[in-house]
Amino acid sequence: MSKDLLFEIGLEEVPARFMRAAIAQLQERVVKWLDASRIAYGEVNAYATPRRLAVLIQNVAEKQEDIEEEVKGPSRKIALDDSGNWSKAALGFAGSQGVEPDQFTFKELNGVEYIYATKSSKGVETASVVGEGLLSVLHAMAFPKFMRWASYDFKFVRPIRWIVAMLGSEVIDLEVTSIKSGNVTRGHRFLGKEAVISTPSSYVEVLRSEHVIADIQEREQMIVSQIQALAAEKKWDIAIKEDLLEEVLFLVETPTVLFGTFDSSFLNIPQEVLITSMREHQRYFPVLDNEGQLLPFFVTVRNGGSDSLDVIARGNEKVLRARLSDAKFFYEEDQKLQIKDALSKLESIVFQEELGTVGDKVRRIRKIADGLAAKLQVSGDVAESVSRSADICKFDLVTLMVGEFPELQGVMGEDYARKAGEKEEVAKAVFEHYQPRFAGDQSPASLVGAIVSAADKMDTIVGCFSINIIPTGSQDPYALRRQAAGIVQILLDHKLPLTLSDVFGVALQVHAQMNLLKRADEEVRKDLQDFFGLRVKKLLSETVRYDVVDAVISSGFDDISAVVPKGEALMAAVLTGDAFKTTVESFNRVGNLAAKASNASVHPELFTEDGERQLHEAWSKTNAEYRQALTQHHAAEALAIASAWKDGITSFFDSVMVMAEDEAVRANRLALLAAIDRDLKGFADFSKLVW
Repeated sequence: MSKDLLFEIGLEEVPARFMRAAIAQLQERVVKWLDASRIAYGEVNAYATPRRLAVLIQNVAEKQEDIEEEVKGPSRKIALDDSGNWSKAALGFAGSQGVEPDQFTFKELNGVEYIYATKSSKGVETASVVGEGLLSVLHAMAFPKFMRWASYDFKFVRPIRWIVAMLGSEVIDLEVTSIKSGNVTRGHRFLGKEAVISTPSSYVEVLRSEHVIADIQEREQMIVSQIQALAAEKKWDIAIKEDLLEEVLFLVETPTVLFGTFDSSFLNIPQEVLITSMREHQRYFPVLDNEGQLLPFFVTVRNGGSDSLDVIARGNEKVLRARLSDAKFFYEEDQKLQIKDALSKLESIVFQEELGTVGDKVRRIRKIADGLAAKLQVSGDVAESVSRSADICKFDLVTLMVGEFPELQGVMGEDYARKAGEKEEVAKAVFEHYQPRFAGDQSPASLVGAIVSAADKMDTIVGCFSINIIPTGSQDPYALRRQAAGIVQILLDHKLPLTLSDVFGVALQVHAQMNLLKRADEEVRKDLQDFFGLRVKKLLSETVRYDVVDAVISSGFDDISAVVPKGEALMAAVLTGDAFKTTVESFNRVGNLAAKASNASVHPELFTEDGERQLHEAWSKTNAEYRQALTQHHAAEALAIASAWKDGITSFFDSVMVMAEDEAVRANRLALLAAIDRDLKGFADFSKLVW
């Protein structure tokens, strides 16, 4: 026999950003408790609205499973004394397992006899333990922020106002902060009322009758389909941003989509400003035309039905008008600020206590960017644009608009720089130097933006590492992992002829000149190498197998642009199967003996066997071509050339005694293998491949 289990925690409105994790946690904790309690169950469903977290579990067994468990104790030798009586060890084991010694059995394990105790436990009724279990789940819930209320010591994400706990049609008795469980839920705050739940299976429909759509996916689909229908009707492109949809989803219990309008004069403000204001302040979806240009309309989602939508729209329009008026004021005031005056204000903004102000950071970015531009041997015009872009890249941080909307940093800088008469490539670089902002974001489109972006990110990383702020575990307050990944992405996307050592060196030199290095250069450099190695490894792991990643990384990753093609080429070869496996086996035979080589040079005149002459000829004819292919990042071509050495290697080992008695001949043969191995190791350590 089984019954459905319902557990609903009714709350004051919970912040939308907490909801997804909260409902997942509740479901996980309840399921874990059932598993640990040996209570069988069926399908598990979770429900959440701004005012409730709930789980409904079908076919919960009415009784715990009985168990019979066999536990191994001491060996027979220890369990019995010289007289054949139970020893203290055996009696202690019996007591710990709750059995009598005469219940012991003997079993042999790996040639040794041990005593075993068989423990039996009868399962109890689920109804007798479920209340305590749900209460333990509730008390164990964790949130980013907690609240206390009234005089209670209990903490939760928001005050608990009601609890529904039912096993079948019976109420599970539990109490939290004077709130006793029952079978009465609450509907929509304004449209619904309290409602009795007769059985757990009726939960969703009871709430629906009280204007609450409890199912998260159903509520989301309602929002999306209504927006899509409105877009089709009006021939609009309504931009549904995932994070905004997620927030709105947990702000409403019954969603109804409506639209409003705003004065088209506001369209003179950059549309990024308007869109950000609508999204961040009002949770509105912007409306675009077919060319992606903002239209003077907005879409919002009401928490309620379709009554009086015109009144609701007018109220939203009034609020938005005030918000956009603020944005217009900020925008117009910002344009009165001269760039040089904005830069002087950066001197009073602390970047990091030991690394100085944002003004100090800008000067370092300029020096690092100039150093990278010099290594890249860019043209005079590009170098000039790099310097100017680095000088002004942070000036918009002191503007009113960025103060109101920090996510517009760079966006406003580009617009204001262009209006101030800066060159187009400089204005664009002010925006681009923040890219990539997150995983999956684009790299800077221009070379100028790429150089300044790499300089900015490298300055932050080197600065933090130099004062021993290095990410550990989940702690990364300066987002150094993301910034390192950004540098790797920039080097790859722009195919910049820079090694990581080049980038490290320029940044370390600048920090040393400014007396900011609090640790030895070589220590910081090693930590940087290890840190970036993990980023490169993660990048490769997205497309190739773990052993291929290890093999390629072992050959070095200083030249980022070479690593990815090698990983892709090696993965493609590995997937061919046995054919490449035999090639790798021949490479590994070379490596095994190459380790014994003492001579660095190969002397063809010392060859005495055709097999060694043929191998030397095959290798020496193409090794220059092989190295050139590697240098030019033509990894597939390089691997094909190296693979062609396999026949010569096989013939060599079949016909030549490497460890010849003649010391000079032996050393020369080992030197040949060592030379080939050095070339192979330049591609990968093939011994790390797993078959």
